[in-house]
Amino acid sequence: MQRKSIGMILACLLLLAGLLSACGSNNNGNSGGSTSGTNGASEGSSAEKKEKVKLSLLVDNSQDSINIGEALNKAFTEKNPHIEIELETRPQGTEGDNFVKTRLATGDMNDVFFYNSGSLLQALNPEQNLLDLSGEAFLDNLLESYLPVVSSGGKVFGVPFRSSVAGGWFYNKKIYEEHGLSVPKTWDELMANLDKLKGTGVAPIIGSYKDTWTSQLIVLADYYNVQQAEPNFANDYTANKAKYATTPAALRSFQKLGETVGYYNEDLLATTYDTALAMLAEGKGAHYPMLSFAVPVIEQNFPDLIDDIGFFAQPGDDPNKVGLTVWMPDSAYISANTKHPEEAKQFLAFIASVEGAEIISGVTTPSGPFVVKGAELPDDVPQVVKDMMPYFNAEGQTSPALEFLSPVKGPMLEQLTVEVGAGMRSPEDAAALYDQDVAKQAMQLGLEGW
Repeated sequence: MQRKSIGMILACLLLLAGLLSACGSNNNGNSGGSTSGTNGASEGSSAEKKEKVKLSLLVDNSQDSINIGEALNKAFTEKNPHIEIELETRPQGTEGDNFVKTRLATGDMNDVFFYNSGSLLQALNPEQNLLDLSGEAFLDNLLESYLPVVSSGGKVFGVPFRSSVAGGWFYNKKIYEEHGLSVPKTWDELMANLDKLKGTGVAPIIGSYKDTWTSQLIVLADYYNVQQAEPNFANDYTANKAKYATTPAALRSFQKLGETVGYYNEDLLATTYDTALAMLAEGKGAHYPMLSFAVPVIEQNFPDLIDDIGFFAQPGDDPNKVGLTVWMPDSAYISANTKHPEEAKQFLAFIASVEGAEIISGVTTPSGPFVVKGAELPDDVPQVVKDMMPYFNAEGQTSPALEFLSPVKGPMLEQLTVEVGAGMRSPEDAAALYDQDVAKQAMQLGLEGW
């Protein structure tokens, strides 16, 4: 608390210096002692009196995350020249999860790191391994609906470094036009579209099971439909009162995946995520079930084809109940072992500001609305992102993915969904095995009722 008070006094002195030099402030409501928009001379003069500090930032090795990390780093250190941030990358997927967990377990984690929010955060034992941000003023910049996905034990641990993400189906508009297809409002209508594309030389669905995590999307993106049928499923699931195998609406998610067998590209087990996006953009495949964070990658790699891509929510069985499953943004966290907690908080305060969101928008295409208050999507976002907005703008047409409503998510899911999507295991068998996997995870988390 004493360090925080010193940081606030320094911030006030810097602000006073800016006012005396007749320069306006532009701190976007941030706290944590971050330097506001004073001119270069007075800012540099004040900063020179501060002790030099070096922070380390860990991001995954996707180009999008690297671009975001570098842009935030550059903008923040220009405002705070006494702070240097060194960027390090880690693998993605399961390997990356293990990397993060190992560093936290050994006390060797970077000062700040980017990671998932929701259930995967809970597996990091945040109350022991992460710095508590509860009570920090910059949390007031964030939507209330976001805070629970970075909280544990009544404490808040993270801030968003991306926009929100939608889970659903990308489709190639040119293929739809060529074959006279329309956006489906029910699962049966989607299956009818797939049938019309069989034998046309175009893969009705693109599968990229070489990257096993991509196999989960049909099951996970169906959660809006599960919640419509079973509004209390998340709570019952967490309390061990509901199962995938014995709840018809939840089992239906696995069964939908099973119904797609035979509609994929023949080499789905050898196809990667990046190859799948190329197939979609180039019209070699009609549909790709995926998270909307793919939009920046498509726009970067296929800028001339981005307008050919559309998006729709995974349909259910009722055309009057069409809605979108939403993933909350990945987030930035501070290691509990950092030697520079106040400077790390300054950096998170900057990320959690309108200015931070604008910097992020400058290096990547937002894949959904921001959860930072006052942060707007750029006017030039591609149409595929605009396709998602009617769901967000209509009451009751979005639901957080299950992993943001429950801390329980079994690590075997991607293995099981590969087997179902490839026709190697029945949906019913996979759902039962996943329930067993979930039980192990719940017991490791010490949840009541397990």
